[in-house]
Amino acid sequence: MRCRRTVDVVREWLIGLGIAAAVMVVSWLVLILLARRLPEGTAKELARFLPACVTTVKRLRSNPAVPRRAKIAVGIAGLWVLSPIDLIPEFLPVIGPLDDVVVVALAFRYAARQIPRDVLLDAWPGDRRIIERLIGPAQRADAQER
Repeated sequence: MRCRRTVDVVREWLIGLGIAAAVMVVSWLVLILLARRLPEGTAKELARFLPACVTTVKRLRSNPAVPRRAKIAVGIAGLWVLSPIDLIPEFLPVIGPLDDVVVVALAFRYAARQIPRDVLLDAWPGDRRIIERLIGPAQRADAQER
């Protein structure tokens, strides 16, 4: 009798986990479909920002011109973006992805000081103006020599 009750409890938990996973997958699919329908402009660029960050992290991690410290920094930023654990929950409108954006911005700014600017700009798959704004203006040659 007790064994049957344990099996029923386990079955209920598995059904609950299955429903939760299905809801999560459906939610992501709906968000992807809605993001594709966004008009051109700021909102669409923001929707493309985090996937572009993940792509940039992959490209920089495989580039031999990037030093180990910069690879570690951008790797941590990439894991932060992909992690389901956030300081600010993603479901909050506007401010949800803010912690991801800040961590990525800090990591890319650090990497921009460690590697040639062109390497970072070439790794970015999105609009070049976004990454240039993120990492800051190019330093002049005479300022770098000091």
